[in-house]
This record gives sequence, C-alpha cells and structure tokens, in this order.
Amino acid sequence: MKLLFNIITIISAVILITTILLQSQGSGLGGAFGGGDSGGYRTRRGAEKMIYYVTIGAAVIFVLSVILSILAKR
Repeated sequence: MKLLFNIITIISAVILITTILLQSQGSGLGGAFGGGDSGGYRTRRGAEKMIYYVTIGAAVIFVLSVILSILAKR
C-alpha cells in the first residue's frame, strides 16, 4: 500500500511540475508561444483554462498522497 502512495506521489509531482512550467509568468499560454501581452485583466480560455484546472487537481492529489503515505507508515 505504501508503494502505491509513493508511485501516486511521484506521478502527481511530475504532472504538477509540468503544468506549472506550462503556465507562463502572468502572461498566459499565448505569451509563452510569442503572443503579445495585453497588460490588463484577462480571463483564462481554452487550453489555458484546462492547464489551470489540471494544476489544481495535481496539487490536491499530490498533497493527499503525501498525507496518506505518511499515515501508512504508522
């Protein structure tokens, strides 16, 4: 069981790192691939919105797997 939690932790960590790196610092996915900076408030759309939600999901799964891994050691 502990091995399962460790594998889930590693996979979720890789997904979390990847999705965080895909999000550009304040400019969105379009800015990462050469799009202009609008300079104002923007809403997330399309792939950018999906990456945002995947990041949140991966963070939740990562935290839960770490907690369950610690509890499984007891």
